[in-house]
Amino acid sequence: MGIINLTPDSFFAGSRMSGDVDMIISAAQKMIQDGADFLDLGGYSTRPGALDISIQEEMDRVVPAVEAIRREFPDILISIDTFRSDIARESVAAGADLINDISSGNLDEAMLPTIASLGIPYIAMHMRGNPKNMQSHANYSDILAEILYYFSEKVDLFKKLGIKDVIIDPGFGFAKTIEQNFFLLKNLRHFESLGLPILVGISRKSMIHKTLKIDASEALNGTTALNMFSLMQGANILRVHDVKEAKETIKLFEQLYP
Repeated sequence: MGIINLTPDSFFAGSRMSGDVDMIISAAQKMIQDGADFLDLGGYSTRPGALDISIQEEMDRVVPAVEAIRREFPDILISIDTFRSDIARESVAAGADLINDISSGNLDEAMLPTIASLGIPYIAMHMRGNPKNMQSHANYSDILAEILYYFSEKVDLFKKLGIKDVIIDPGFGFAKTIEQNFFLLKNLRHFESLGLPILVGISRKSMIHKTLKIDASEALNGTTALNMFSLMQGANILRVHDVKEAKETIKLFEQLYP
């Protein structure tokens, strides 16, 4: 899954597209050529401490990009990274295929009914609080048990609502310390008991660049190393800024574990 940030303030400067449609199309084309199976478009920065923006501003960033990518690349799967039901609905009308929600429906009570009514796949991530305050909610007595319980309750709710195709994301960097992120990654198979595909999004995140004492712009090598480990621990989808390197990692993994 290739990340296309339609924002001016995402944590990795190299991924920022803002509203330049030509730049967005060019980035999408490169990711598709490099082997992306999904493109994940986000118009609201969810980095720690990110500023809130209006629904209209997010809509103005996302919908034209969806329309442009769908027009140019009719066969690519388009995911929309949003926690707002209005954005989900309008994006799907514009040609998006699935929704990637950092809040699993917690930040907009209309999100889950909207996903059910649209009949589309849904990526549910674990997070506490919201992007502004999530890092103050990283206190767990048993992080694996608590996140598993969170997802088991969510999956039960999804079934009751009729949401069928669900992918889970443990939410690396969202209400977790660096140490907790590594512990989660090491124990990723714990979540296989849910019987759902697992998405891992660790690309260039602080768990990598702060550990290595480098900048996010220098964190590709560390990302590749941990992406391989993620695959070995059962990850089914890698959400990345650098598609070519991730695709090569997957090919090598498949040679090791055919």
